[in-house]
Amino acid sequence: MSLPLWILTGPTASGKTDIGLKIANTIDVEIISADSMLVYRGMDIGTEKPSLEARDKIPHHLIDIVDPWEEYSVGRYVKDFDAVTQSLYQQGRQFIVVGGTALYLKAIMEGLFEGPPADWGYRNSLKAIAREKGPQYLYNMLSEIDPETARKLHMNDQKRIIRALEVFKATHRRISSLQMQFGHKNPKYDCTIVAIEHNREALYKRLETRVDRMFARGLVEEVGRLINNPLGLSRQASQALGYKEIIDFFNGKYTFSEVSREIKQRTRRFAKRQMTWFRSFTNIHWIHASTENDTAGLSEQWLKYFLTQKNK
Repeated sequence: MSLPLWILTGPTASGKTDIGLKIANTIDVEIISADSMLVYRGMDIGTEKPSLEARDKIPHHLIDIVDPWEEYSVGRYVKDFDAVTQSLYQQGRQFIVVGGTALYLKAIMEGLFEGPPADWGYRNSLKAIAREKGPQYLYNMLSEIDPETARKLHMNDQKRIIRALEVFKATHRRISSLQMQFGHKNPKYDCTIVAIEHNREALYKRLETRVDRMFARGLVEEVGRLINNPLGLSRQASQALGYKEIIDFFNGKYTFSEVSREIKQRTRRFAKRQMTWFRSFTNIHWIHASTENDTAGLSEQWLKYFLTQKNK
């Protein structure tokens, strides 16, 4: 029997955290995070992590579970997620899932392809080839060994092209053949996914306000503390939105005014990619903001849809 799973998602700065808290207060549920950066302790401002006060009031799960120098993968997340959901279910405690990491959500809904671990030496060599010969060269490499995967990817999707080449090197098998269990409904869960949508202008304004707020709260100081720790940051943590740019600022790549603009620009691109992911999900229900700040209205829409579907 599949476990019913209600998911609230949307692009960064769409208001998921506040809406999730309002929903949890209204129907007395706990929250499981589906955010790849909220897992890290000490990365609070740049991720706009729910406050300790909010987490004291409403139990949250899969937040602050690893140190920032540790690597954390989607495979580990799925195992942690399964453990939390089973524990809550056995205790009779209700919950919703809130987060915008599309790969985590896809793995929950469709199951996970368990591939070989990262080979950073090989990845770096492929990145060097791409810098020297251009992205088309890597794309052609993939087309020769796995044309099916290549057809599904854009030439500039370097991350996934490199992963496909890496898997082939490690296993001598095409990633498309290994992913056969991925892309079908995960029998563990009966997922209902609801996504937040703002019009583009409103979302971009929210994004810029979010970045300004993070700087005002001490983002630069937070990143400084993290990188001054002798244990440093993991590759994943150091590439996080906002953190990477501040690290580059410390290394002299940007001036202070430039780094703020760079984070805003990268955040807009990230939100656009998230929306592309979400629109590829099947059976997704969209709720639309009527104003730039519409927490109450979006919460009411979510609850109305929840009650309608629950009573069917």
